[in-house]
Amino acid sequence: MNYINEIQSLRQYGNVPITANVLNNLFCSYKAPKMKIQAMVRNGSIIRIKKDLYVISPEISGKPLSPELIANHLYGPSYVSLHYALNYYGIIPERVVTVTSATTMHSRTFQTPIGRFTFNNVADDYFPIGVTMATEGDISYMIASPEKALCDMLMVEHHVPSQSLSALEVFFEEDMRIELDDLKAMDRNIIKQCMERGKKKKILANLLKLMER
Repeated sequence: MNYINEIQSLRQYGNVPITANVLNNLFCSYKAPKMKIQAMVRNGSIIRIKKDLYVISPEISGKPLSPELIANHLYGPSYVSLHYALNYYGIIPERVVTVTSATTMHSRTFQTPIGRFTFNNVADDYFPIGVTMATEGDISYMIASPEKALCDMLMVEHHVPSQSLSALEVFFEEDMRIELDDLKAMDRNIIKQCMERGKKKKILANLLKLMER
């Protein structure tokens, strides 16, 4: 396989993460496919996300990397959520560097050449509530709805006031810089489902009260 054929073969995967087995099959004509893969990682044609998981470099694929899609493939089942999703929807103004997700697996953190990814454990029956598929071009990935992302964030944050409604309001407005109008526009039904199946029921109950003011 010559260089041009190699590039064409890699481009077919676009920006979708692929496994080592896929690459081994792609370079099966070589005596040592693993060494070929390692060489392509070194020259930047392929990016190694973690053991046995790779993505084609944007310079080769012609497509930008999707941190959200990478997160879905990196550890799962999972969906993008919490602070990253809240910023994605424009609910919190500050740019979030770490890609945050929820998972039914153990909580994990991965530092990759693409960036930092964190995964926070949630219960199996809580997991599917308010999860949607986002589509960008020819790729799709799982991401929390704004309501679910907010509930997930409240589950994980350690310093959310649980008793005082006014303190919770201050937390949203001053700590998170979330506009109350954005809260009031959210789907209460999703938050109610999260309260029924998730932890920190008091906080979510106060959230619903705040939304109804």
